[in-house]
Amino acid sequence: MGHFTIYKDNYVDSTVVSNRFIDEYMKDANDAQLKIYLYLIRMMSANLSTSVSEIADKFNHTEKDVMRALKYWEKHQLLSLDYDEAKTLVGIHLQDPSVAPAPVSQPSAQVLSLVPRPTQETRTPEADPYAKPSYSLDQLRTFRERQETEELFFVAETYLGKPLSPSDMRSILYFSDHLHFSNDLIDYLIQYCVERGKKSFKYIEAVAIGWAKEGITTPKQAQKYSAKYDKSVYDIMKALGRDGSPTEKEISYISRWTKEYDFSSDIIQEACDRTVLATDKHRFEYADSILRSWKQENVHHRSDIQKIDDLYQKRRAPKPAVANYKFNQFSQHDYDFDALEKEILSN
Repeated sequence: MGHFTIYKDNYVDSTVVSNRFIDEYMKDANDAQLKIYLYLIRMMSANLSTSVSEIADKFNHTEKDVMRALKYWEKHQLLSLDYDEAKTLVGIHLQDPSVAPAPVSQPSAQVLSLVPRPTQETRTPEADPYAKPSYSLDQLRTFRERQETEELFFVAETYLGKPLSPSDMRSILYFSDHLHFSNDLIDYLIQYCVERGKKSFKYIEAVAIGWAKEGITTPKQAQKYSAKYDKSVYDIMKALGRDGSPTEKEISYISRWTKEYDFSSDIIQEACDRTVLATDKHRFEYADSILRSWKQENVHHRSDIQKIDDLYQKRRAPKPAVANYKFNQFSQHDYDFDALEKEILSN
């Protein structure tokens, strides 16, 4: 997305926040939403240029996180978003929280205009958008003081059967603050994992990241996705001769095959069948080596596997032997060994 500049006349080196915003809007907004809104006001006050990608980099969010925050404030009528015909964001209208929102067409709305800003800079590779931040004790304490958080911690401790450690609390803060899960979704997440015998927050985080990547925002969506995902996982477990719940490592393998490699169930089943015939140990590793090689060979259908097998067999076929011994350089004779033996005996 392009850069946009936030304009305001009579620039003063300060950022003014409406009391009404503090009194009525702050309490319901999450960390990302607050940071982004305050940053927009700051840039508007300074008449500086910025962009969705730069905001994402500054606060270690994804561009989708930034857009979600903008749409959150648009829903609460503190700003409105303009798009061009290509559905690209081209303008943001900041409204005054202390009065009723003014229509976008009225001059009282402060406008963030999108303007191109050529640059020769190359962006560094984006950090993992799902990496867990290092929350401070102050951040954790602030999170714990919320009434809804106390209820969530109580539910989590009930599911887990033990008090939450600070590390566990940071994981729940991560679900709320970084993945933007609602309390209902976090409740269902922990319940889902515990019902499968998994009480490790490392495991719970892995499931949460999977849901976030799928765009899951409600328990109903998670339930529907989990039913489909569980069937796929347990079908693969069964195909490899495994019983019980998968381990975190086994889930990572299955996720790689289904998401990163994007293989259909019949291709994964074929790899599992070959694995079972080949080894009794390290079956996930063995199956992964097969599927990795098929990915490198651009396999998309079962017919592609047959072509690879045919080529492999052709390469392995023995070549006709070529005599290369020294005595073959001499003239060859056809001897009658029976007659020669009788001749030797008669002498």
